[in-house]
Amino acid sequence: MMGISLSRILAVLQKEFTQLLRDRLTYAMMLGIPVIQLLLFGYAINSDPKQLPTAVLVQDQGQFSRSVLGALKRSDYFSIDYVARSPAEMDALIERGRVQFAITIPGDFTRRVVRHEKAQILVEADASDPAATGPAVGALASIPAEALKHDLKGVIAPAKPAAQPFEVVVQRRYNPEGITSYNIVPGLLGIVLSMTLVMMTALGVTRESERGTMETLLATPLRPIEVMIGKLTPYVMVGTIQATVIITVARILFGVPMAGGWAALILGLLLFIIGSLSLGFLISTLARNQLQAMQMSFFYMLPSILLSGFLFPFRGMPDWAQWIGSVIPVTHVLRVVRGAMLKGVGIAEAAPSLLALLLFVLVVASVAVTKYRTTLD
Repeated sequence: MMGISLSRILAVLQKEFTQLLRDRLTYAMMLGIPVIQLLLFGYAINSDPKQLPTAVLVQDQGQFSRSVLGALKRSDYFSIDYVARSPAEMDALIERGRVQFAITIPGDFTRRVVRHEKAQILVEADASDPAATGPAVGALASIPAEALKHDLKGVIAPAKPAAQPFEVVVQRRYNPEGITSYNIVPGLLGIVLSMTLVMMTALGVTRESERGTMETLLATPLRPIEVMIGKLTPYVMVGTIQATVIITVARILFGVPMAGGWAALILGLLLFIIGSLSLGFLISTLARNQLQAMQMSFFYMLPSILLSGFLFPFRGMPDWAQWIGSVIPVTHVLRVVRGAMLKGVGIAEAAPSLLALLLFVLVVASVAVTKYRTTLD
């Protein structure tokens, strides 16, 4: 048996380092992904979201109402961004996802507090994501004792010091039982479609380039947009079948409600499927081999899972992370799917997310066609 040669080992070692430096994408992934994971988990992920957008309907303009609103602000969980003028406006704000909470202070609030009657305020929570509302709802328990501790003095002080001056009635809308699967399973629809369609398209087209079959297109009069449409259309059908299967399973096995909103759901999923396939096609024009295509797809999937609101509350992230999440199409399709299935929102209510998905399709498809034309040239 021949002895081990240090010089031969060093030669192989040098060769591997040279190959690694030539593959700049792989080198960047090895260094970049751990840093991105560290930043996302360290700064962006927060399971205790605060400063949640809140709408208030104040029908009692007395000092007690102002004290209650002040206590809500001091809790750090509620950011009063909207002052509604009617219950209908409150319903519209919470249905469209503009606010996480809608708080109503009735017109007889002051009178009932002074008379030591059963005074109440109503807090409606968008519980479609239980993780986002849970800590804030828990903080409401201390509001009655904290809000009026400086106001109830003298003759209006409660006979029993331990008695609460008013009651907070919490109404959890869209998911009153706080069932996690009602939030996770619809979210999986966007994640699964994104994982399969982006990666499948990127690998499929890159594989053809490696085998040389793509070169035959150079001898045809096909335009880049025609090639793109022809290659992606079968995958649109695949994505449609996947979406149908996931929705059916979610309804039958997990009992996820379907409140309506079919038009918004179908349009949102169609835009998302086309956008995901266009992104996969764009990746295939950038990648030199299937390994690079897979690495790029994974690089896209990491923020899609962590910053879209799929696993962690979107509003719990810092502003810079929310900005990045707003660029990711998964964020918007999750809002459309959850809104349609749990709230029954229509196209008008889901318009901001639908427009964001349409913009993503137009931008990514245009860049993919341009890049593909450059590749052919």
